[in-house]
Amino acid sequence: MPKLTQVKETKRGRYALFFDGEFAFSLDEDTFAMAGLHTGDELEEWQIHDLQTKSDTRKAVDKAMDLLALRDHAAGELYQKLCRSFDPHSAAAAVAKMQELNLLDDAGFARRRAAELLRKRKSRRAILDDLHAKGVDRGAAAEAVEALFAQSEEDEEENPELANARALVERHYAAKLAQGKWQQVAAALARRGFSHSVIRQALADAETEETEA
Repeated sequence: MPKLTQVKETKRGRYALFFDGEFAFSLDEDTFAMAGLHTGDELEEWQIHDLQTKSDTRKAVDKAMDLLALRDHAAGELYQKLCRSFDPHSAAAAVAKMQELNLLDDAGFARRRAAELLRKRKSRRAILDDLHAKGVDRGAAAEAVEALFAQSEEDEEENPELANARALVERHYAAKLAQGKWQQVAAALARRGFSHSVIRQALADAETEETEA
């Protein structure tokens, strides 16, 4: 069985473990204390693997905390980011820990993100696509977007998606319309995710304004 031949405290407050004279991995202080390790201990391979898994999970938890300190994340997005540096098990365990600490709220994240994107003149489809890319499940994403648009109706406001399309036409595509490039503008709006009905209405409104001017 591998023998623990040296334990060395690192500058970062971790404990580097050497088995049979070779460095294996390092443990955080809590995991090291709970393991009760001493130089000369002989460990089974599964015990070593278990220690490394616990260490990786702790690192993943610390990384998750750092990411959440920067901004909100959906659970799926956080998991995807953690998987860039950790194995799926450690990443999933870290996400579960964040949920246990009530630091993740997919529904709240989806509502806030959807409102932010709407203010940035995004279409309904673009908002949904963004939420999906951020790891929000389709049901929660759809619910957040529908609630956002329903609120606009309750407040008797203009269809926010149409308002966004109109604003984009006015601010970014007025010159093309003046050149008669209506099809190019329609295609550009379609690429941004706006529906055909919204595009038709936005262009019709632009044509009316142009005629009245």
